[in-house]
Amino acid sequence: MIAILTFLGLVLTVVTGMVDTRTGTAEATTMTAGLFGKGSEEHGQTVPAAGVPHGMNLWTPQTRDTEQKCVAPYYYADDRLQGFRCSHWISGGCTQDYGSFTIAAESGLLRTSPEARGTVFSHDAETARPDYYAVSLPDEGIKAEMTGLSRAGIFRYVYDHDGTGHIVVNPNTDEGEGWIEIDTLKREIRGCNPVHRIYQGWGEPAGFSGWFVVRYPTDLEVTDAGVWHGDEVFSGSMRAGEVPGIGAYITFKARKGEPVVLKAACSFTSTEGARRNLDAEIAGWNFDEVRSLSAAEWGKHLGKIEVEGGDDDKAKFYGSLYRASLLPRVVSDVDGRYAAFGGSGEIKQMEGGRDYYDDFSMWDTYRAEHPLITLLDPRRSADMMNSLVVKAREGGWMPIFPCWGSYTAAMIGDHCAAAIADAAAKGVTDFPLEEAYGYLRRNAFEQPATYQEYADGKGRRALESYIRYGYIPLEDGVAEAFHKNEQTSRTLEYAFDDFALSRLAAMLGHDGDAALLAARAGNYRNVIDPKLGYANGRRADGSWKEDVDPFDFNSFITEGAPCHYTWYVPHDPEGLIAILGGKEKVEAKLDSLFELRRYWHGNEPCHQIAYLYDAVGRRDKGAKWLRHIMETEYKNLPGGLAGNDDAGQMSAWFVFTAMGFYPVCPSLPEYWLGTPLFDRVTIHNAGGDFVIERKRGASSENVLNGASDAAVNGTLDAVLNGKKMEGYRLRHEDVAGAGRLEL
Repeated sequence: MIAILTFLGLVLTVVTGMVDTRTGTAEATTMTAGLFGKGSEEHGQTVPAAGVPHGMNLWTPQTRDTEQKCVAPYYYADDRLQGFRCSHWISGGCTQDYGSFTIAAESGLLRTSPEARGTVFSHDAETARPDYYAVSLPDEGIKAEMTGLSRAGIFRYVYDHDGTGHIVVNPNTDEGEGWIEIDTLKREIRGCNPVHRIYQGWGEPAGFSGWFVVRYPTDLEVTDAGVWHGDEVFSGSMRAGEVPGIGAYITFKARKGEPVVLKAACSFTSTEGARRNLDAEIAGWNFDEVRSLSAAEWGKHLGKIEVEGGDDDKAKFYGSLYRASLLPRVVSDVDGRYAAFGGSGEIKQMEGGRDYYDDFSMWDTYRAEHPLITLLDPRRSADMMNSLVVKAREGGWMPIFPCWGSYTAAMIGDHCAAAIADAAAKGVTDFPLEEAYGYLRRNAFEQPATYQEYADGKGRRALESYIRYGYIPLEDGVAEAFHKNEQTSRTLEYAFDDFALSRLAAMLGHDGDAALLAARAGNYRNVIDPKLGYANGRRADGSWKEDVDPFDFNSFITEGAPCHYTWYVPHDPEGLIAILGGKEKVEAKLDSLFELRRYWHGNEPCHQIAYLYDAVGRRDKGAKWLRHIMETEYKNLPGGLAGNDDAGQMSAWFVFTAMGFYPVCPSLPEYWLGTPLFDRVTIHNAGGDFVIERKRGASSENVLNGASDAAVNGTLDAVLNGKKMEGYRLRHEDVAGAGRLEL
């Protein structure tokens, strides 16, 4: 038994070691790069974070100093390191970091500001894994290492010479509202970085702060300590605050080859919360022990899916699973305390030992990431859905895109309905489901009583128009939204959300609501222009917008063109096919999308499109384009993602598709069949292993070359537990239990 466990541990360590966390940190170099995206949309916007799955903190190297929107802490193109950051960046997104702080080690002259202390590094001297980051800093003569758990991290600096060393710490506050202080008796540097909102309520306080504690060991021979403001140093002063560009430092005697170890923790409740988090997670000073704990967490998590195939494909797969496992993040302390949602400033207590989660990039993650969490970790999924209910209870409305403890109304749609309905449909019900439904129903049928509530981000945007017309007309510019206009995309997404909510209503016995919402789910028909043959903008009098190029961006479409959003009817593909003229015409329209390079994988609205070939009876074509996307839009390179990873959704798409199926319509307990990338995939479920085996003939070469006769079509007959499947939809209950699927 010991030998077996040791072998399994080595296997999981190898899996973790396959992941290069720098993937997605550079400008995209994939096939469709530059076709549609611009600026930050052409970057993966990920960070090479160490820690644990869904941890409170991303322990990441820093090359950029700000917490401003769309600026990630680390970019591969940069060549100067400013330190190690305790980050709350929405990995893969274009939002903001918040409540963060940074630690840097130096030698020689003290440099304080991030720009001044930026030191040269080479990517050849980096190691970037889920459990560990290390880099050599030649100008400092330091090897810097970092690992961490959820709430606490540990850092090791080894100098290659005797001399003077410095540790510099700063809260990353752009507003100049934070503070920092040194306690030489407790050998602590502690501080506070107040959090501010973006999107609705932009610039307003979020009602809580990032509190941090950094400890240095008793055997460190400190010779000086103080604070700084910009590049001005105040030796002997123990506190600085309430102005931009502040920090603290300690100076010590560095000894060649002797490690300098620091540890730190964060809390969103108080300094004492940060101390408790640190004491609970990293009580000692053993760096390697903490790294082993982090590696074990990642090994256990990544090992829930075992794949057999080429090393490069395996690295892409486990790298994708890593990136899909960072968000949403735990934001409660080890004792269950957390900052209340919605800006009240209260500190609350979670009941029953449950974790409280935040940073739901819901426009992105309801599609595949939340279904992936539900499949692999139902208990965690339940805690996430429970956290959404807690937010609604505290703020009065189910949030649309809850991040940094705030209503944001970012992006479009109302997709908490889809995430909650999907979890419930798949058996995840360990949260107050009726209460959740009550808040979701309120979003679907009511508007806030006051304009201020609406402006604060509560309620669906443009709901009055949607209910009145059955679509959102072009005359409604959608006030109080970061994404204004986008009327047609909103209509399509609300129609889907209404479908998802109708499923939940039916499940709970609210038959009248279910019927009404199911009828509203047909509102997508109101924005498909039969003359144009694509989704179009529509006026209040029913007339269509003229002279529309369906292949170009338009203000009534969200981040894309009509040719992208037309297909966003995951709940009624048969109805959409009928509107568009039948299967043959739809097949031709899909062909043109892919063959003429109009498909944009770098943004979410396209993610289900290749699977629609299933619905027109051409799984062979779907298999071809799915394999093409996997091979051309995902690379094990810094520029290897086609666009923003968006909190892990881009990566979750790859995980599902590489396994051979995808949740095209969250809220239905099913998946649509694709083509597996691997010879064999094993999902280690609590109730037994579910195995997917790739049939002979379904190789990448056959699929990509379009061998549509016996070489491929014969292999597209799916066999589940020894019986040929009828249709192309795989039940969740089959995947979540023991069984075997041949594709």
